Amino acid sequence: MTGLNDLLEQNRGMTSGGLLSDRVYRLLRSAILSGEMAPDQRIVESDIAKRLGISQAPVREAVKRLVHESLVTHVPRLGSRVASISIEQAEQARELRGLLEEFAARAAAQRRAEGYVDQLNSVIDDMRRAALHDDPSSFRDSDMAFHRLVCQASGNHLLPRLWEVMEPSLWTLRVVSNPFYTGSRDKLVDEHARLLDILVNGREDDAAEAFRRHATGAAKPSQRDE
Repeated sequence: MTGLNDLLEQNRGMTSGGLLSDRVYRLLRSAILSGEMAPDQRIVESDIAKRLGISQAPVREAVKRLVHESLVTHVPRLGSRVASISIEQAEQARELRGLLEEFAARAAAQRRAEGYVDQLNSVIDDMRRAALHDDPSSFRDSDMAFHRLVCQASGNHLLPRLWEVMEPSLWTLRVVSNPFYTGSRDKLVDEHARLLDILVNGREDDAAEAFRRHATGAAKPSQRDE
């Protein structure tokens, strides 16, 4: 909680840089994904507004967006809390992601990711920079962007929509963005580069298997999340 309090104090009096609600949203979202706000931690909009030196309205709008992304849960009369996920829910998300990514990768490899190779390479570069600067939140943003692009590269217009439905559940897993994550982010960057190479070379069966294994492994909750 101390880390969050410090973060709010550092951003006290935010008056520039776009809509206040957008800035509060980015601030809280980053705090959740970095672990500065723990699962099931209560979110008191009035306290956040007071610490930031702003009205409560932009905080309320920011929290609504986080609820929509499933990063925050809200119960009428009981308030809002940072979302937590059970082992059973994590397993369900992991299995569904594996099926979706296997299908998307096979289709994308058939098309050799045509029209998306440069974007995918750019996202991998973003991941590498985030790993270098030890920025878990940005790393996870880029990680998710990579897989979102693969769905788009499949050429199936329904896959990006299905990913959009599933993605909030993946955010709540907070695996590689978790500050307690002990794996190597550099190795994950190399893994994504390998996945892209398989797509570009049109190896459909290899792509389907590689993405399925990657998805079902990467989505496992850490000990911290469990």
